Amino acid sequence: MKIVLQLGLIPGDSTLEKVTWARDAGVDGIELGAWGGIDQLRRNADICQNILPVTSICGNCDDTGAGSFDFLDPDPIKRRKSLDGSAAILELCGELKAIGQVIPPIFGPARVPNLSPFASALELEHGLMTAMLHELGPIAAAHNTLVLLEPLNRYEQHYLRKLSDGIAAIERAGTPPGVALLADTFHMHIEETDSPQSILNAADIIKHVHVADNTRFEPGSGDIDFTAIIKALRSTGYDGHLAYECSISGDSATEKQHALARSIAYLKAAIDQES
Repeated sequence: MKIVLQLGLIPGDSTLEKVTWARDAGVDGIELGAWGGIDQLRRNADICQNILPVTSICGNCDDTGAGSFDFLDPDPIKRRKSLDGSAAILELCGELKAIGQVIPPIFGPARVPNLSPFASALELEHGLMTAMLHELGPIAAAHNTLVLLEPLNRYEQHYLRKLSDGIAAIERAGTPPGVALLADTFHMHIEETDSPQSILNAADIIKHVHVADNTRFEPGSGDIDFTAIIKALRSTGYDGHLAYECSISGDSATEKQHALARSIAYLKAAIDQES
């Protein structure tokens, strides 16, 4: 397994400084955040690719560069902006040979109305999710990349909260090409009752992993058993990326660099133990 850092969490004053530090710290790749628009993504990718590969892009944005997670919104204009934004990012993922785009389909509570007995809010969301995957999955597949659905914890998203929710959404859509699942250790720590077992249950459908401790700081700062997580991933045949998506301990840039370096060493030791 390879260790990846999100660009935004690396201490430093510029993209070049951040990605150079990551390379020197023994990191294998960079995950970009989709904030600021496709042009900003391309600029950051150009800098990163000269030093470390861009492995993935996290999040979504519309044509203005604003975050756009309206895939399950009742407003068709908002949905279209989110879908078009994702399509552009998936094309870029293909160009970069990245694993895929990490997408939580919605934040917060349901936005569609309860139209029972015709259809409940959840049934309407199921339909919107299926339509989303039917559109974006083939686009991802055409660019040799993936839509990576991310379940979030109950305080951030109501719809996909467990890995099993993601599996069910993909199966309801008929398992379209170009669609897979992301496992995030922080969200799993809140929602799953047995994170290693939930990973085993998701087996072939997990294609990317976000790592953060239960504190939502760097791995090794809390009480998640990353050795057990890595062992479960290995058991499924997963040999992909472990991408840091977390805050970093410390007040100064130097303190954060030291904390991040300790965490990278800790995670590498856990990987080596289960190799």
